[in-house]
Amino acid sequence: MSALFDKVRSLYEAGYKTSPLGIRLDPRALNIDQFTPAAVLIAITEREKPGMLLLHRPSNMRAHPGQIAFPGGKCDPGETPTESALREAEEELGINPGSVSVIGHGDTHRTGTGFEITPVIGVVPADLEIRPNPAEVAQWFEAPVNFVLNPANQVQKTLEWEGVEHAYIEIQWQEHRIWGVTGAIIQNLTRRLNWHG
Repeated sequence: MSALFDKVRSLYEAGYKTSPLGIRLDPRALNIDQFTPAAVLIAITEREKPGMLLLHRPSNMRAHPGQIAFPGGKCDPGETPTESALREAEEELGINPGSVSVIGHGDTHRTGTGFEITPVIGVVPADLEIRPNPAEVAQWFEAPVNFVLNPANQVQKTLEWEGVEHAYIEIQWQEHRIWGVTGAIIQNLTRRLNWHG
């Protein structure tokens, strides 16, 4: 493996040692009885200053149109979260599953739109060729891990939805506004990995 893989794995193991994997619940999900299993790949790039791969979903998609997301989607029947995340990353960004050194799962996130999302954390080569699928990806980018996993860059905001005010996390990197479940996953990963010590 690599020094970055070893670092992330060490932070991962320390972050989940005292508190096992759990479920993070969007308050809007309280009245949902059944969730659709889904998985996303948190791909950290093998660089001196590592990055995190993210994408803009096309504005015509049914779920979360136009939002920034990790590569991922619904799990097929019988798939593990890791299998699903790797398959979706290949379909969306052309990432060969064999190029991903998987570290483990993050906490599951249940969303107000009825998804139960398992983040899968992995390290990918810096020179990885990205081939975005235009049907599923409007744009992709790599944001610095030092930036997105810095609590100082995670701003809590509120919005009103169906007459109720909801808090959410927003991370603004360059022209990219990261929020919603992606912001929540990053904030939770920040607490778990304690990247900045």
